[in-house]
Amino acid sequence: MTTAQEHRLISRAWRAVAVQTALVFAVAMVGLDVLAIGVVLGTSHADSRRTVNQAFLDPDVLAAPPAGIVVYRIHNGQLTSSAGAPGEPVDPAAMSTVAAGGEVGTRQVRHGGREYLVQTQRRDGDVLQVALDLTVEDHERDRLFFALAAAGAVGVVLAALVGAVIARRSIAPLGQALARQRRFVADASHELRTPLTQLHLRAQLLEREVNGGADRGRLAGDAAHLVRGTRQLGELVEELLLAAQLQAEPARFGPVDLAEVAAEAAEAERVRADERGVTIEVRVGPGGHVVRGIPSAIRRVLGSLLDNAMAHTSSRIWVEVATDPDERRVTATVRDDGAGLDPAQADRLFERFARGDHGDGRRFGLGLALVREVVAAHGGAVTATGSPGEGASFTITLPAWPVS
Repeated sequence: MTTAQEHRLISRAWRAVAVQTALVFAVAMVGLDVLAIGVVLGTSHADSRRTVNQAFLDPDVLAAPPAGIVVYRIHNGQLTSSAGAPGEPVDPAAMSTVAAGGEVGTRQVRHGGREYLVQTQRRDGDVLQVALDLTVEDHERDRLFFALAAAGAVGVVLAALVGAVIARRSIAPLGQALARQRRFVADASHELRTPLTQLHLRAQLLEREVNGGADRGRLAGDAAHLVRGTRQLGELVEELLLAAQLQAEPARFGPVDLAEVAAEAAEAERVRADERGVTIEVRVGPGGHVVRGIPSAIRRVLGSLLDNAMAHTSSRIWVEVATDPDERRVTATVRDDGAGLDPAQADRLFERFARGDHGDGRRFGLGLALVREVVAAHGGAVTATGSPGEGASFTITLPAWPVS
């Protein structure tokens, strides 16, 4: 899968999650609005009926009706009304029906462009009609519905934003996983190239010696180098697989003789160096050179530094191992007399996929970045110095193994 295809996959997944999340939130908001409207309507209707019923039972309702209520009464054939009531009953048909001995009860009617909740019944031999004006209540209810609708619209917009945020956070691990996959492939390709090249050269040399009738001692030595190279290749594959699995347990560091590992790394490059006419010299200073680390990982570091030096020189490489005066740090420096580097660009060389201005053009800018990552994981540091045309030096500094 290409990077563009991965981006399209992530974009489609992001949009799908965002839309689904927004829909869930929007449906929830609309559902809450509908529930709120239902509760408001039910409560309002019940309150209106309760108000009308209480007013109907009030013996003084005709003389002093509650606010919003008008009252009509037929007593001995005469129609009277409360103060401020319209001239005729709000529901004249109901009063006629009840006066004729029928039953009407409570109902909602429209009169004079206004809505009323009307209860018409007999009371104490009279026909009594109590009407509650619902106009103000309807206006209040309309404002409430508008507010709920506005809140619902805002909720839908917020739901879309929340959906986008949740989608971005939920899809982020997918992008990270794909990035880790690409990184693992790049790391594996880069790290396997050098040992495979070494093994191929060893195998070619062994083949020539076998066909040329070389003595058994020399054949045994080259075969031993070949076996050691295959073992180191296996260790490298295991390291890459362990890193890809992102194991939660911290690495188990142990004592590593940095001088010994430097000598092994130089010997592993000896055949390739001889073919190119490059001399590799290992210099070990006084004192102890045991550091705290993982042998295979440190071997990878020195191998990458030597591989980098081989690509930038055609003459000499020095590997120098030294101990700080306080014996708390051990350094290993790989120095060459090749094309050199611009000091202003020294830090950039350790970025992934960074390329130098010189060299054989075969590398992909991963080796030095991996060196820095491995050294940092060991609690150390790596630096680069040099100048154009005067070679370059790469120094790793690692904590010394504590002396008991």
